[in-house]
Amino acid sequence: MQYVSTRATSASAERNPQQFSDILLAGLAPDGGLYLPEEYPQVTAAELDAWRALSYADLAYEILRKFATDIPDADLRALTAKTYTAQVYCNARADESTAQITPLRVLEDGPQGKLILQALSNGPTLAFKDMAMQLLGNLFEYALARNDDALNIFGATSGDTGSAAEYAMRGKRGVRVFMLSPHGKMSAFQSAQMFSLQDPNIFNIAVEGVFDDCQDMVKAVSNDLEFKARHKIGTVNSINWARVVAQVVYYFRGYLAATTASDQKVSFTVPSGNFGNICAGHIARMMGLPIDRLVAATNENDVLDEFFRTGRYRVRKAAETFHTSSPSMDISKASNFERFVYDLVGRDPARTHALMHKVEQEGGFDLSGQPGSDGDEWKRCGQYGFASGKSTHADRLDTIREVNDDYGITIDTHTADGIKVARAHLKPGVPMIVLETALAAKFNETILDALGTDAERPAGFENIEALPQRFVVMPVDVERIKSYIAQHTGL
Repeated sequence: MQYVSTRATSASAERNPQQFSDILLAGLAPDGGLYLPEEYPQVTAAELDAWRALSYADLAYEILRKFATDIPDADLRALTAKTYTAQVYCNARADESTAQITPLRVLEDGPQGKLILQALSNGPTLAFKDMAMQLLGNLFEYALARNDDALNIFGATSGDTGSAAEYAMRGKRGVRVFMLSPHGKMSAFQSAQMFSLQDPNIFNIAVEGVFDDCQDMVKAVSNDLEFKARHKIGTVNSINWARVVAQVVYYFRGYLAATTASDQKVSFTVPSGNFGNICAGHIARMMGLPIDRLVAATNENDVLDEFFRTGRYRVRKAAETFHTSSPSMDISKASNFERFVYDLVGRDPARTHALMHKVEQEGGFDLSGQPGSDGDEWKRCGQYGFASGKSTHADRLDTIREVNDDYGITIDTHTADGIKVARAHLKPGVPMIVLETALAAKFNETILDALGTDAERPAGFENIEALPQRFVVMPVDVERIKSYIAQHTGL
C-alpha cells in the first residue's frame, strides 16, 4: 500500500508514494497536503461474512493490514491485541468480551426506521477519540523503538483529542506531547482531564483564542519543514493518517453488529466538526462497506452542513465561531475535509491544491455550479452518500431529555446533536447508527441544565476538577509557541 499527498502534483515534493511507516509519525505532507492511499483497498462480501465473529482486536488487525502493509503481520497483530482489550476499554458500560468494545443499543424500531446508538466512549478518557488514540500510542512507541528515535507530538484540541492523546502517550518512551487548547472554552471536566496530568512528558498550552487558532498554529509549525525536522515534530490530530484509519474499524464493527448478511445496508450519523470521524466512514464506504448514507451532524458552527446543503464551503473567522454546549465541534475550518474534496474532484491534486489555497487566501470556495462558482462537483456528494443537518442548544436540551425519558440513557451534548439530526434522515429498512461521542459526565453543565441532575461519573472521575492543574496560557503567536517547544525539547 502506497500513499500520496492530496496536493501531489508533478512538481510536488510528495509526488513519490510513501509507505505507511513513512507517514505514521507525520501530519501534513511537505507540500501542505494530507496523505491518502493511492487507491482504497477493497473488502469482499466473503470477508465481511468471515469477520462477523471476530473480536474487535482481530477485526482491527484484518482492516489495518490492508493499509499498513510494511509492518510485519505478527507485529501488527500483537499491536492490535495489546490495544483493544477489556482492560483498556473498561468503564462501566464496556462488555467483558472484546467483541463488544463498541456495543450497539437499539433506541427506536418503528415504521420510520431503526435508530441505533453505537457506544464509543468506553476508553480511558470516556470519548470516541480513545478508539484510535490508544492504538496510535502503541504504534508510535513501536516505530520509535524500532528506529531508536524520539518524537515531539504537537497538536490542537477542541476538547477530547487532547486528553485522549495525552492518556495514550503518557509514559511512552521517546515521546513528548505539546497540546494546544482554546483557553476557557472546554468543559470543566475536559480541561481537568488534560491539565491534571503531571507526567513530565506532557505539556498543556491554553491559547487565548478559539480552536481554529490552535489548529492554524499546528499547521504553521508543520509547514516550517526545517523546524519540524530539527525538533522531530509529529502530530496526533485527525490529519494523522494512522488515526483516521484506526477509526475506520468501528464503522465495520457497527455494520457487522447491526446486520446479518453482507447484502444489507446501514447508514451512519456522525457528530462532525473537524471531519475526521466521518472521513473514516467515507473511507470505509470507499472500501466497499455497504453504507447507504453518511450524515454529518453539526452544531451552530455549521460550515459542513452549509457545504452539503449548498455546495459552498465558507470558513468562519474566530469572531464568527460560536462557543456552544457541544464545544468539541466549535470548529469553523474542518482540517480533514481536504481528503473528501480530493475524492470529490476526481483525485485531481492540482485542483485540490487550488481549492485549498483559495480557502487559505479567501476563506472558502464554491462548488455549487452557480454562475461565478469554482466548479459544480457538489452535485456528486450524493454519489458518496453524504447528507447533513444542524442542531442547536435548544435541540440539544430537548434530545437529552427525550432520550433520558424514553430509554433511561443520559447522552452527551454532541451525541444529542447526532440523534437529533439522525431522526430527520431515517429510512425504512436501513438501520441508522449514531456514533456516540463521549460520556455525558464530560459535559455535566449542560446535563444539569437539561435534566436537573448531575450526570453519573465512572469510578475514578468523581472529583477530577479538584485535582491540581498544570498548564501555561499563551497568546495566538506562532513564534512564541515554537520557542516554548524548543525550550522544552532541548533540541
